[in-house]
Amino acid sequence: MSSTTPATINALLLLAFVALCNIVKQQLCRKTIRNQHNPLPLPPGPAPWLVVGCAPGMLRNKPAFRWIHRPMEEMNTEIACIRLGSTHVIPITCPTIAQEFLRKQDSVFASRPVTMASGTFSNGYLAAILSPYGEQWNKMRRVLVSKVICPARHKWLHDKREGEADNLVKYVFNLCKTSGHQVNLRTITRHYAGNVTRRLMFNKRYFGKGWQDGGPTIDEEQHVDLIFNAIFFTFSFSLVTTSFVATTSMILTFCVSDYFPFLVGLDLEGHENEVKESARILRRLHEPIISKRMKQWRGNLSSECEEKEPQDLLDVLIMLNDLQGKPLLTPQKVRAHTMEIMMVAVDNPSNAIEWAMAEMINQPELLNKAIEELDKVVGKERLVQESDISQLNYIKACAREAFRLHLVTPFNVPHIAMSDTTVAGYRIPKGSHILLNRIGLGRNPKVWDEPLKFKPDRHIISDHAEVVLIEPNLRFISFSTGRRGCIAATLGMTMTVMLLARLIQGFSWSKPSILSVNLAESRNGPFLAEPLVAQAELRLPSHLYLA
Repeated sequence: MSSTTPATINALLLLAFVALCNIVKQQLCRKTIRNQHNPLPLPPGPAPWLVVGCAPGMLRNKPAFRWIHRPMEEMNTEIACIRLGSTHVIPITCPTIAQEFLRKQDSVFASRPVTMASGTFSNGYLAAILSPYGEQWNKMRRVLVSKVICPARHKWLHDKREGEADNLVKYVFNLCKTSGHQVNLRTITRHYAGNVTRRLMFNKRYFGKGWQDGGPTIDEEQHVDLIFNAIFFTFSFSLVTTSFVATTSMILTFCVSDYFPFLVGLDLEGHENEVKESARILRRLHEPIISKRMKQWRGNLSSECEEKEPQDLLDVLIMLNDLQGKPLLTPQKVRAHTMEIMMVAVDNPSNAIEWAMAEMINQPELLNKAIEELDKVVGKERLVQESDISQLNYIKACAREAFRLHLVTPFNVPHIAMSDTTVAGYRIPKGSHILLNRIGLGRNPKVWDEPLKFKPDRHIISDHAEVVLIEPNLRFISFSTGRRGCIAATLGMTMTVMLLARLIQGFSWSKPSILSVNLAESRNGPFLAEPLVAQAELRLPSHLYLA
């Protein structure tokens, strides 16, 4: 179905006007000259209008990600070209072709697009994750990889992650006592992921005074919702909300002004206002903590901190010095890094485990198999720890299968072609936006047997081969790969496995009624249409829940 709002109609009328402008001739001349240098065809795709390309069709047919996928299925192609304005958008559903982009020609596609959302949330591209390729990106990525998101820091932060895994069990235990054992697992998984990121970054679970039961206050709930908002705005053709609650009220579309810069400021569909408001509230929550720390480490109180060690990642960012012993990061860059680190750790673990639990509750034999593994490896006299992860192959297989089948966003953050090149026999013009289609890759019937069925055993090759959550061959995307791959993959994998393992070890889960869990996917995105609510019963000695 199409959903056409007054704002969409205005955008269509304005784009139609542009299509009649006299720049058509210039566009056609440029195209002719460019094609003479590379006679290969573009990837197949829907026929574009002059100047505006396929934007009118995309605006009329929301959500955008389903519209993009539809012509690929109709043309039976695993690489396509959809022109928006003067930009060629190249979605890919084939792992082999994806590897050509992100492995064989990784250096060509190492940049990111300049968009309204990414520029806002990155404080003008002062950090690394969202920045276009260049000196700033190289410098900031080196800092993150060597000083901040590195193996030594991961080990250093172990106790903070363990504390939040303990709080997870305590919180579900308290919910069982007060809610008749019915538990909203969307709330649980997102709260856990938000807690971990706040603990690692700010060394605190709560922005203010928290609850005794370990659950979120309004500030923490809003914080997680806003982080999801930021993520969905930043991923092209992804989820855009009309409120600060990342639920089923989302509309999947794209920001028109990202592809038609002359529309910046008109805010035809309200995206710019939504992004600015989300960023403003996130900064309001972060700013008191950051400002206080800056004064402690660099201001009038710095002398009191001379003998103290950093306590969290915010301290590490503030304390980084250059070769002259001066602060490496300006206050603005510290704020930008804080925002980006918060954005990379919440969505994947929480979404994957909500889906995994829904699938496993509907197939009790899978849940029983996971319980048997946990009882064998860990037992019931202690809680599962990070040191057990290497032995929990079936738990990891369930998480890996959730990443394959159920994605939190339809596409990855776009890669940008920094020069004209050729991939899979097609011409890829400079400036093209490369979209790895997460849904198409993970559910590709040429790669996966019964691609729509949740089958964790498909990931267990042998009894002796360890299961890992990263998929280097891009048959699905968990944490991506290449120069722009996720720098926090180890953290993401640890959070994901611990979340699933603690939930299954600590509680017996079942459907809240005789009906099966509704596994319907939202029309507006690849998340569960309704939050997962399940029945939880205690299965460990009571003292373990109150540690």
